[in-house]
Amino acid sequence: MTQDELKQAVARAAIDYVVDGAIIGVGTGSTANFFIDELGKIKHRIKGAVASSEATAARLKTHGIAVFDLNDVDSMPVYIDGADEITDQGAMIKGGGAALTREKIVASVAKQFVCIADGSKLVNMLGKFPLPVEVIPMAHMAVARQLSALGGEPRLRMKEGKPLMTDNGCVIIDVNGLQIADPEEMEARINNIVGVVTVGLFALRGADIALLGTAEGVKRMEFR
Repeated sequence: MTQDELKQAVARAAIDYVVDGAIIGVGTGSTANFFIDELGKIKHRIKGAVASSEATAARLKTHGIAVFDLNDVDSMPVYIDGADEITDQGAMIKGGGAALTREKIVASVAKQFVCIADGSKLVNMLGKFPLPVEVIPMAHMAVARQLSALGGEPRLRMKEGKPLMTDNGCVIIDVNGLQIADPEEMEARINNIVGVVTVGLFALRGADIALLGTAEGVKRMEFR
């Protein structure tokens, strides 16, 4: 199976976690896009969705799915999103699609986080994938120096020759060379650096369930 076929398989499997009549949280990225396309087939069953990015909101709307502002939603039964890496403890690196802050916010409101990914994203230790850190623009050099002190190799993410700007008007520093043995400690430590909006470690609030696409089918892992 191709990587896209694996992503489609987990997207279809994630439909089982959609709660009828509810508003659900929807993530950002290629795997989340496959899920949105599947969600469009059952849109009559849900009230709508909260999007973790402008791109996700636009894709939901093309399927005729109502998009709600998170400020108007008290709680959600489930948040469904992909991951760049995930461990067998449910800790993740996210942010390859530059939506880490909004993803973390929407996930914090949901009762359950279902991670959907192809099986290659399952790792023993986080850090091979560059760790994204969203940063206030004026602070990116100061933050980069502190990330270097942690043993990483920070690099400002660029797009078309300019710093990539997030939906929040911030920039992203990608940190290479980290071996993250204690994701919760690292998440708290980086989040405490002045100028950081949030780090793309989802460990303090990790996944509850992972659906991983493999050649043998969809593998389900439960963490909490």
